[in-house]
Amino acid sequence: MKVPVYSISGKAGKSKAALPAAFDGPVRTDLIRRAVRTAQANRRQPYGAMIGAGMRHSAEWPGKGRGMARTPRSPDGRGAEAPNTVGGRRAHPPKPSKVWGLKMNARERRVAFRSALAATADATVVAGRGHRLPEKATTPFVVSKDIETLASKHEGESLTRRAQKLLEALGLDAELARGAERKVRAGRGKRRGRRYRRPKSALVVLSEFNGTERAFRNLAGVEVTTAAQLNTEMLAPGGDPGRLMVISQPALKALEVRL
Repeated sequence: MKVPVYSISGKAGKSKAALPAAFDGPVRTDLIRRAVRTAQANRRQPYGAMIGAGMRHSAEWPGKGRGMARTPRSPDGRGAEAPNTVGGRRAHPPKPSKVWGLKMNARERRVAFRSALAATADATVVAGRGHRLPEKATTPFVVSKDIETLASKHEGESLTRRAQKLLEALGLDAELARGAERKVRAGRGKRRGRRYRRPKSALVVLSEFNGTERAFRNLAGVEVTTAAQLNTEMLAPGGDPGRLMVISQPALKALEVRL
């Protein structure tokens, strides 16, 4: 499977890059979603009620034989500590000892990663995920090694503006506009410090971090990573495969060695 190699000016050269065999494999959506769910669960931080919560009082149970409920009461007669009283402890609070992590076989993780890569090479799947592609686009977009030296050749122009011009030259101006759109989150989440949400836009993959990542990370929705740090969750955010990927030629060779 071969795709054209673009220059940093956005023009497709005569030479083509051969994608690794993983890009031509089947897309296992079930394994991709399991891998993403496992990664998210293993990052979840345990939490629980503080020891003594709801029991900071001087109430006590007066004992039997008084014709009253067996509820600890303060000196003024008000109930305390019991879950059915005001300010009392919770009946079944969350416990920090609960294990939230999930397990997944190593072979399944590898298959999920390769499936997520294969989804990025299918323009139909990429467009179905919501990405706005130019007509007759071939994904992923492979850019020459000059993209790795983008930070050292800005020539008085801001790095972010230079990265934006590169993506626009590839025909991704509509995709950048989509990534800048923010929507009001549904439900109560909008009242908890996350009122707006932005869609995931292009994923830029470099061979290493050498300053070029600073040119892309300020673009709304655009993420930057290296071939060594690339994982299934980056390729399929939320478990939905088909992330739009822009990868450099050196990163593609490094990824082939990893596979």
